[in-house]
Amino acid sequence: MTNAIRMRQVWTIARLQLTRVFFSKRSFWVYLLALFPSVIFLGHGVEVKWKRERWGAQKTESGILQSIRRGDTDGEVLQKAGMPITDFRSGAFRRRREIGGENEEREIERRYMMFFDGTNRWDLRFENGILQSKRSRPLNDFDEDRQIFAGVFQYFYLRLAIFFGCLGIFMNLFRGEMMDKTLHFWFLIPARREVLLAGKYLAGLIASVLIFGTGAALSFALMLWPQDPAQLSAFWQVEGAVHLFWYAAAAGLACAGYGSVFLASGLLLRNPILPAVVILLWESINGILPTLLQKLSVLYYVQALCPTPPPVNANAPLLVRLLSAPAEPPAAVVSVLGVMAVTAVVLWISSKAVRRLEINYGVE
Repeated sequence: MTNAIRMRQVWTIARLQLTRVFFSKRSFWVYLLALFPSVIFLGHGVEVKWKRERWGAQKTESGILQSIRRGDTDGEVLQKAGMPITDFRSGAFRRRREIGGENEEREIERRYMMFFDGTNRWDLRFENGILQSKRSRPLNDFDEDRQIFAGVFQYFYLRLAIFFGCLGIFMNLFRGEMMDKTLHFWFLIPARREVLLAGKYLAGLIASVLIFGTGAALSFALMLWPQDPAQLSAFWQVEGAVHLFWYAAAAGLACAGYGSVFLASGLLLRNPILPAVVILLWESINGILPTLLQKLSVLYYVQALCPTPPPVNANAPLLVRLLSAPAEPPAAVVSVLGVMAVTAVVLWISSKAVRRLEINYGVE
């Protein structure tokens, strides 16, 4: 019965705290962090839709474009394919080359044409009216967009947005109340301090998961919006729901882990800047630490849950590649249990700290 009463107290405290978290002036910038990637994907989607509609009115059959060969004249190309969507001529310039031991200069005039077949854009480059190169590429590459989303999620959401968002939300649950001189009202309620801690943590967790989970899901939806319907249907039938689930799980566990760390920091330390800098540095160098030390990081676990690896330049320095991802990511079960274990330990430490917490507004 006692446990049931305490659970109701936790939920009551969480409901009261949620209003403050969602509508606090200190939380406004958190919404901007969560929604910023959505603006980028929205702009990309609008651009792709606009080009597909505009270019589609002047598209050329794919078979005709495939029949064009290197060496064709620009007049032959226009006769076969019709008017291009883009037709650009550059000014003439002179090119010097050595022939038979003698230097010869000749005037070069370049021309660029672009056609669209409904799916792919075709780039044709001419010199003095002769086709020199032809390249085809999709208007919108689904695999490339998924890689970009994976990069945005892991490099921006996990490493920056959720990190600093949880810093703003959870650090203020106690430290913000101390600065506003309102924490003593919470200590007057007939509930144990551990219950108060649990209620405040639950409020911060609900708020952060909703804010960043919604932001990530919105970005994911906007990334899928301009894709080819056939590719999109195949993606959802095979792995779409699974990918969305694991991205949401990674965001939720990141909020749980970082939230507990910053809640403890707000209880144990007066200045949040120093612990935030230390934790950010620790998370940033996680990839080059020994395996045992990597396991003490939230990023080590949540990054392993992401279904698509982020794009990494193979020519990048080894240090950059190591900082981008852990060398041996753990299994999904290990990742979930690892974050839960880290969160439980930190919350246990916080419960000890909140018992000894004394209010002294004069030194805040």
